[in-house]
Amino acid sequence: MSSSSAPILLVDDNAFSRRLLARSLEMSGFAVLECGSGREALELIEAGEPMLLVLDYEMPELTGVEVCAQVRANIQPAIATLPIILLTAHIGEKHEIECLSAGADDFVTKPVNATTLKARIQTQMRLHGLRTELREQKVETDRWRALHELDLDAARSTQQAILPAHLPGISGWQVAAHYQPLIQVGGDVYDWLRLPDGAWLIWIADATGHGAAAALLTTFMKLVFRHAATEGQSAGEILNTVNADVFAVFKGRSFLTAACMIVRPGSEEVIFAGAGHPALLIRRLDGHVESVSSKAPPVGVHAELRCGITSIKVEPGETLLLYTDGLYSMKDESGERLIPADAQNLIPPTSKSAADFLEQVVTALNSGPQSESISDDVALIALRRE
Repeated sequence: MSSSSAPILLVDDNAFSRRLLARSLEMSGFAVLECGSGREALELIEAGEPMLLVLDYEMPELTGVEVCAQVRANIQPAIATLPIILLTAHIGEKHEIECLSAGADDFVTKPVNATTLKARIQTQMRLHGLRTELREQKVETDRWRALHELDLDAARSTQQAILPAHLPGISGWQVAAHYQPLIQVGGDVYDWLRLPDGAWLIWIADATGHGAAAALLTTFMKLVFRHAATEGQSAGEILNTVNADVFAVFKGRSFLTAACMIVRPGSEEVIFAGAGHPALLIRRLDGHVESVSSKAPPVGVHAELRCGITSIKVEPGETLLLYTDGLYSMKDESGERLIPADAQNLIPPTSKSAADFLEQVVTALNSGPQSESISDDVALIALRRE
């Protein structure tokens, strides 16, 4: 029903009073439908006639308050939300509370002043229009949210499919990994693959943003890293190639941080390269934590990248940690934002294995005072020399 064509339903068992009031409203430009009982009023309402109800408080069989209560209890939202104005000869707080408690939007005392009633009707019609508009907007918002959730679920399935299902078997080394997106999907990704010479490439990347767009970018990164691994054997050369591929597609509009390690089975040496990525952390045997910083800007910012490498000697029992900045993108107890150096505070002093090391890091991350303020995806890879 539209507010421009639907009538006001005037309900009063006194025919003379009802006719006078109806004529006054009609002279003010309102379409008016009349009836003399609450029962008839409910039938007309079910038929979808009125846009607003004006009910007399005192009527036989069903009073105005009872009609009001039944309307508000209707299962159809269009009926249950109809504006209702009660007309009452009673003056006092008790009756006002009774009218409003029954669900009336307003009330007018008798004898009815036509000008006052007209103003109250116009006010309730405007409010009802606004409420209807808000309901329609909510329906549209809910529909959009449902579609968005479907997109996120599809992106989540895609991202889970590109994350490695199995840990690499590297002789002399243990590997563990953990992924914790902020929402269904995130911008963090990691992978490993065996190079033609038998060495292993382990890489991690952190794309800007979250959601479906970030998930698509992480899918692209897996393809880019696999292509780069066929172009060069140096960790630095691999990141240089990754950068060239990303820039060729996005022309500097999107960028990400990335880092990689080359690990050879049975070797004590790891080759590290980073592009704008958080420093590699190494838990040494004596208990101190060493960090190795990236030597190049983020991937995708410039057309060319010249990424340097760092050779790291790792003793048996020492553990390396690759991670994304979600590990420290949170606030401490005082509300201050953490800095990269704070990531070292989550490193366990001792661990039995790479899996135990990572489990302790994740436990510290999710159980400390800062856990409620985690505001980014978290990806972690632990590498421990046996």
